[in-house]
Amino acid sequence: MRRPGLRTQVSAAFAVGALLLSTLMALVSYELTRRSLLDERERTAVRSAYFDASVVRAGLDTDDPDVVQVLRSLDTGSSRRPVLRLDGRWYVRTAESGLTAAIPERLQRIVAAGEPAVQRVRVEGRPALLVGVPLSASATYYEVTSLAELEQTLRVLAVALTAVAITVAGSGAAMGWYVTRHSLRPLTAVADAAARIAAGEVATRLSPATDPDLDRLATSFNQMVDQLARRIERDRRFAADVAHELRSPLQTLSAAASVLARRREHQDERTAIASRLVADEIDRFQRLVNDLIDLARGDQAAHRTPVDVAGLARNACTDRGLPVSLVEVGAELPGTWQVDRRRVAQILANLLDNAVTYGGGPTAVRLGRTGDAGVVEVDDAGRGVPVEDREAIFDRFVRGRAAHGRGTGDGTGLGLALVAQHAAAHGGHADVGDRPGGGARFRVVLPGSLR
Repeated sequence: MRRPGLRTQVSAAFAVGALLLSTLMALVSYELTRRSLLDERERTAVRSAYFDASVVRAGLDTDDPDVVQVLRSLDTGSSRRPVLRLDGRWYVRTAESGLTAAIPERLQRIVAAGEPAVQRVRVEGRPALLVGVPLSASATYYEVTSLAELEQTLRVLAVALTAVAITVAGSGAAMGWYVTRHSLRPLTAVADAAARIAAGEVATRLSPATDPDLDRLATSFNQMVDQLARRIERDRRFAADVAHELRSPLQTLSAAASVLARRREHQDERTAIASRLVADEIDRFQRLVNDLIDLARGDQAAHRTPVDVAGLARNACTDRGLPVSLVEVGAELPGTWQVDRRRVAQILANLLDNAVTYGGGPTAVRLGRTGDAGVVEVDDAGRGVPVEDREAIFDRFVRGRAAHGRGTGDGTGLGLALVAQHAAAHGGHADVGDRPGGGARFRVVLPGSLR
């Protein structure tokens, strides 16, 4: 599983932190508001209940009181409902049996003992505040105040605070994304510079003014690139000098081998075999020197011109005695590609040689595209390339199990390295995978070649 990037981690941390903080603040705000509203409603309900109780007491202080009429005389509005218990009987203004059933027996005993009491209850499934006031030894007054409106208010408040918490969390994530984007901009510049250097642009440098806090990093990076450029140039010159120095004796050896080859019919069998082996090794040595020269000048930028790549592919097949029918050209491709002719010709040649030498022969040469990038694919009929060798096979002088497992192992070990180097000079890459049905599929991507 791929680990999230630094920007994603920081943004997530901002979001989580903002969510936790906003949630905590929302919970505290909700609880404080809830308590404040409930306390205020309770104080109001108690004052109203005592006032109404005094009215009921005055109404009952007659010789023949009309209890129902006394209760109806109360100005309780729609949110308060009075209940009177007199001489063991319940009295309400209307036939509401649910009211008396909602009054707990424990609270009844407390009020009957002469102590006022307050308790939150539910009447018909709705919240309410019950206030009990003793009137006399035989009468107790209860007032039920509805809390439904308050509950609705608290519900709306909870939804609003939740929305605020989510909004704050989203804002925190956006802020984290913005902050990291701004903070990581210098590191992005370093990464871009490293990518250009890896693509062969060794003249790339970081500006010391990119960020004052990263001045030391920029200086160290530029010094590292300077040393790398000097090392690459030294290695390139060494390889070029060695290759050029070897050309003269090689030409002499090649001429001598040609003389031996022409006189082979006058030689005994052992001498003829030896001369043939010498000629083969000289030819292989010549190819190695040519590849070294190509590698030495391969760090130069690609010289792009309009090139008929399909024609190059067919010519490469013809030069190796392969049928041109192997070449498959995508219908959407233009007639020419903007590429370096010499480099692409060598890519095709090396991939075909690799298929012939190590892959049991090529089965297809496909030319396609992905976006503005041209794609060259060569399939072979070999045993494929093990997954653990698919990167190393493009390194220089790699002729380990990947080569010996696929063929004779008589190559120079530089063919696929040149393919990768020529692809990188175009800003692209080379890789290898499995061909459906068996074998290997070598793929080269050349960005910007189909603009």
